[in-house]
Amino acid sequence: MEILKIILLSLFISIGIGINAQSVEKAFFKSYTLESAKKYQDATSELLKVYDKKSYPINIRLAWLYYLAGEYPQSSKYYDKCIKLKPLSIEALLGKTYPESALGNWEKVILIYNQVLDLAPNNYNANLNLAQIYLNKAKYSSAEPHFKLLLSQYPFTYDVIINSAWNNFYLGKLREAKVLFNTALLLYPANKSALEGLNKIK
Repeated sequence: MEILKIILLSLFISIGIGINAQSVEKAFFKSYTLESAKKYQDATSELLKVYDKKSYPINIRLAWLYYLAGEYPQSSKYYDKCIKLKPLSIEALLGKTYPESALGNWEKVILIYNQVLDLAPNNYNANLNLAQIYLNKAKYSSAEPHFKLLLSQYPFTYDVIINSAWNNFYLGKLREAKVLFNTALLLYPANKSALEGLNKIK
């Protein structure tokens, strides 16, 4: 009799898990449809109906939808939940930079990118975005090591080349800047930024 109870209990649990999984799948499907229609609040509502605080997929999906909805503090909060669930998640850390950037929390964004680089020193997005922040802040020496690394890994990628060119220009390394501006023109002939840089060097 006890064995029968255990079997029935296991069956009910399995059925329950199956039903819940189907509900989550439907909620995700609806959220994608609503996102396509730019109905972000409705999309989040569908996921909140099946919300599980231990579910990384639900939390990161909500984080993204709240970001699209312009609810940046809420978005950041859900990215934090993801990072707590998966401390090594680079996608969650990079995701958190979106709402924090929108809020203008640049020091926090810099900190997050450095966290990513602690986990993955060669990460393209973290190195490029961090270097661009330093470039925009006129912290050219801080940007330089990131651009050097990127140039060694992506020597014919426009964003890397053009930003490296300008960083070298502002550092007074005009020969290096000139070479990079000319390389940018190989990728995009008549590129305005590259031509502007070359005209400033003359």
